[in-house]
Amino acid sequence: MSGPVNIGSAAEWQSLLSGTTVVIADFYADWCGPCKMIAPHFERLAKEHSRPKKVAFAKVNVDNQSTIAQSNAVAAMPTFKIFHNGSCVDTIKGANPPALAEAILKAVKLADGPGGGGGNVFKTPGRTLGSVAPARSRGSGLSFNPKKVIGFLYTFVGLYLVSLFSIDAFKAAENSMFNVHRQPEQKRSKAPGSAPGANGPRPAQKPAFRTLADLGSE
Repeated sequence: MSGPVNIGSAAEWQSLLSGTTVVIADFYADWCGPCKMIAPHFERLAKEHSRPKKVAFAKVNVDNQSTIAQSNAVAAMPTFKIFHNGSCVDTIKGANPPALAEAILKAVKLADGPGGGGGNVFKTPGRTLGSVAPARSRGSGLSFNPKKVIGFLYTFVGLYLVSLFSIDAFKAAENSMFNVHRQPEQKRSKAPGSAPGANGPRPAQKPAFRTLADLGSE
């Protein structure tokens, strides 16, 4: 396999991008110490992974090809850029051999297409819009009971009519058949010697009748 291609013109650069699936470019300068340090590592990777029309490695001298460097926003050296179908998909800044090797391995998979595991290798892992399972819908906790509603209306109308046509509305409502809490009267046993009021007045009891608000809350 061949090593990296030294770019000599903008036309050569564009031809390489348009004719190769993946291009890994090394933007360097002759006066850059880190560039010289990582150059052997870049050349070794180029010889190992270069494939015609699939994967190509290029070296771009930023001083000689300033237009190419500026169009790719290269501001520090060395800078490595990976292009897929002419578009930059990853950038590695500085002389970092492990990071460069990892990026190149991803680029090789990208050149093989979807069948080779490419396509999403440079995308940050995350959830798409459809990947999150929809939250289970929760009911409001309220249930509609027709019988309960009809019973409430029946009681309400009955108590209203009884109270409307009675002198003592409260007493009439309490003794009405529409009062669901009305208790049947019990026969009092007449013990010998006992008489109404013999043991003093009976203490007042809280009426069993409830307001309409109490009925509605049940």
